[in-house]
Amino acid sequence: MADVISSAEFEEKVLKATEPVIVDLFATWCGPCKAMAPTLDKVAAEHADEVSIYKVDVDESPEIAQKFRVMSVPTLLAFKNGELVNRAVGAQPEDAIVALFK
Repeated sequence: MADVISSAEFEEKVLKATEPVIVDLFATWCGPCKAMAPTLDKVAAEHADEVSIYKVDVDESPEIAQKFRVMSVPTLLAFKNGELVNRAVGAQPEDAIVALFK
């Protein structure tokens, strides 16, 4: 299961990471976010040795959404060596999530 992280944890867990990281920017009231959650958890479990997956609640950490110009949720941000390398907006199928870090 993907852990929910705060703004305070974002730099350490995402920007300082040496492995690929996917960040799911979501909101608790967002239907597509809820629909994608089981797929994201499946990818996190099956690819735990390849990628770290975290979730950021945009209502609790709006500064992260602003920094990365996230206009709608869910948005997936892909980082490699702390740099943003890819993004996907809207609920994504499993193969599209995997493609973000492959």
